[in-house]
Amino acid sequence: MTLYSSPTGFQSHRTRLVLAEKNINMDIVNVQGPDMPEDLLDLNPYHSVPTLVDRDLVLYDSRVIIEYLDERFPHPPLMPVDPVTRAQFRLALFRIERDWYGVAEDLESSQDSKQATRLRKMLKESILSSAEVFSVKRFFLSDEFSLVDCTIAPLLWRLASYGIDLGSGAAAVHKYMDDVFSRRSFQESLTELEHEMNQ
Repeated sequence: MTLYSSPTGFQSHRTRLVLAEKNINMDIVNVQGPDMPEDLLDLNPYHSVPTLVDRDLVLYDSRVIIEYLDERFPHPPLMPVDPVTRAQFRLALFRIERDWYGVAEDLESSQDSKQATRLRKMLKESILSSAEVFSVKRFFLSDEFSLVDCTIAPLLWRLASYGIDLGSGAAAVHKYMDDVFSRRSFQESLTELEHEMNQ
């Protein structure tokens, strides 16, 4: 198995976090900048990372990849067994990708300082609007670490590099960040460049 991964992208980071959480050994090929390796250009019609290659199977959407890894390597499980709870987790993943990942991607690519300021405010307010959820359980929506946490943690790790301070009203989010960032799997999932984002 091979994972083509960006050393700084949060979509790739969440995939590496799932690998670390499940102790999956895999060849990781770092892809930086616009120049993609030839074999990746042939494998993935969208020329994007992360891209997972498992024999004849090629996957190139990070949510599809992390759900595939969770099913292919079932221990420890990162999604609930119960179909209702699983659907709630999938809805949470959808909302995080739409409301947080979408804004973060726009922020990372923004060339306009006014737009960047507006996007920072949007992302901060969106995270703070969920602050109460962080205080209810040990992890997001659950007492067990899940794919939802694998999705949230890489984004929260980047807040400092985005110039976002959640402030004193986000104690539950800060506690969550401390707990998740200190996990062995999270530390192992970080690239050198990602380490530098939160110094």
